[in-house]
Amino acid sequence: MDKSSSLKSSQVPVVSVRHLNHFFGQKNLRKQVLFNINLEIRSGKIVLMTGPSGSGKTTLLTLICGLRAAQNGSLQVLGQEISSAKQSQLNQLRRQIGYIFQAHNLHQSLTAQQNVEMALQLHYLTARSRRIRAAEMLEMVGLGQRLNYFPSDLSGGQKQRVAIARALVSHPTIVLADEPTAALDSKSGREVVTLMQKLAKEQGCTILMVTHDNRILDVADRIIHMEDGYLLSNQSSQLQAQSA
Repeated sequence: MDKSSSLKSSQVPVVSVRHLNHFFGQKNLRKQVLFNINLEIRSGKIVLMTGPSGSGKTTLLTLICGLRAAQNGSLQVLGQEISSAKQSQLNQLRRQIGYIFQAHNLHQSLTAQQNVEMALQLHYLTARSRRIRAAEMLEMVGLGQRLNYFPSDLSGGQKQRVAIARALVSHPTIVLADEPTAALDSKSGREVVTLMQKLAKEQGCTILMVTHDNRILDVADRIIHMEDGYLLSNQSSQLQAQSA
């Protein structure tokens, strides 16, 4: 059993943050944007991160996925300390993480199937296997009849479904989502989040989602609230509902 599989089935946190601080800029322009962040996320959970713009949510998300280097404190992802990780270790880690963004980030010149296939490029599969797995994943998200459609021919909700298929096709251990419903209407946003919830539970992966969308808070196992770089609350969604 590999490390990611054992993490999925154990009580070892998939994300463990200890006394994390982060800064932007240098010398006189240096500004602290994250302050003493402490956080654990367990396998299989759906965690929503809320807070006003500029509170540090996306910065924390990019640190967790290794797109930025942690400067001060400990940040372990899938049991690996990434603040001191080599580039080769970060590349290996990213193969176990799926990403979903507000703007879809689909390649306009590629079909839905080709966009999903791209997520499998680093997984040592044959071209035929990539095509088959991409088609199966698009079928699971309700787009089996639109494999050869280009993004310009798809609605906003359909584009986000392609993005979900791309994020989950490699069966990642963690899915990181940054405002995935922000550009969608209420109905499409609910459909997208419900789909993410269903597929993540089926695959046993963990979701950490940044959102301003109060309409989807009920899908969370936990809600984290950040403000001005501080983690102000970190509790189960049930407890938050009771205290509201």
